[in-house]
Amino acid sequence: MNSIRVVACALFFISLAANAGKAETEKMVKTVCAPCHGVDGFSLVLAYPHLAGQQKKYLVDQLEAFRSGDRQSPKLMNPIAEKLSDREISSLAKYYSKLPRCKGACASAGE
Repeated sequence: MNSIRVVACALFFISLAANAGKAETEKMVKTVCAPCHGVDGFSLVLAYPHLAGQQKKYLVDQLEAFRSGDRQSPKLMNPIAEKLSDREISSLAKYYSKLPRCKGACASAGE
């Protein structure tokens, strides 16, 4: 009986940690990413790419390239990406990769 309680407690705390990570990611999306890329991953500005539905690996690679300076955007993405941890990059990439891709008018506007 005690082992069942231990397992139940462990699962409870794992789910709390997962939800906290999701909340942190959503907060980062709303405060850092959304002004250019939108909360839903659809940019309202043609100069900024849509992120919704992009492959997770592609997003990770791009953020890591901005962070390292291999990809240049000195006034926008480099300063933002420099502050991201590997876990944050992975979480952001996962968030945007799970959103539905742009279809219709936004796709023809320069996705």
